[in-house]
Amino acid sequence: MSADSYRVDPDDPRAPPHEVWERLTPEERAHVVDSLPSEFPVSEAHPPEGDSHFDAKVRVREVLGSFFSRVGRKVYLACELPVYYPGERMFAPDVMAVMDVEPHSRMRWVVSAEGKGLDVALEVHVAGERRKDLERNVERFARLGIHEYFIFDRGRLKLTGWRLAGEGRRVYQPIVPQQGFYTSEVLGLELQLEGERLRFYLGRAPLPEADEMIATLERMVGEAEVHRTEEAQLRADLEQRLALEAQRREDSERKLAEALAELERLRGGQR
Repeated sequence: MSADSYRVDPDDPRAPPHEVWERLTPEERAHVVDSLPSEFPVSEAHPPEGDSHFDAKVRVREVLGSFFSRVGRKVYLACELPVYYPGERMFAPDVMAVMDVEPHSRMRWVVSAEGKGLDVALEVHVAGERRKDLERNVERFARLGIHEYFIFDRGRLKLTGWRLAGEGRRVYQPIVPQQGFYTSEVLGLELQLEGERLRFYLGRAPLPEADEMIATLERMVGEAEVHRTEEAQLRADLEQRLALEAQRREDSERKLAEALAELERLRGGQR
């Protein structure tokens, strides 16, 4: 088997089956990976779903990326990145997470080349047909061994989650919410809907989102500016008081010197 004998169908791009991948040399594997498209083929294309869909998935990626960066854990996060499992049709979750791998930029995720499949997949549904997210993906993602799968139904404001039933089992069982919170064992976080937003929580404390962090930073900057202004005013007042005190001391010393000189003059006139 050579890389030249493995052809990628542009309308149905697939990574080689595991047994084929194992027979390829490192150079042939690199050639195959590079030949897998990083854009959607016609067979996987879907109509755009507007700002609500885009904003929701990007917000998830930004919040999780910021959190894992702060805690120092390597997690690769992507939105609609083409994913290739051996011999499987390409798919691209709205959000995907792979734990404990280098989070550098990628054009595609090829499981055989990366040595690891997805840990979490999340889909945002806004409009249109729901069977792909609620039926086909549930069966497919479980069969592929993706540990957790969440659907944020933005249109109906509903959150649903599944987790593999157990070690080595490729069947999902529903994640039962506790007081409205869905626990992600993989992420170590909880998920809940807050109004029209999907929020992530750590110990029931919400992870800050970009707009909230900006507002907090702006408030801190404003408070620091007020504090700096107050300090500058206090420093100016102190400098003014010190200058007045120095002037008073200078005046007192001058008057004392003049008095001593006058006293000496008067004493000299009496001799």
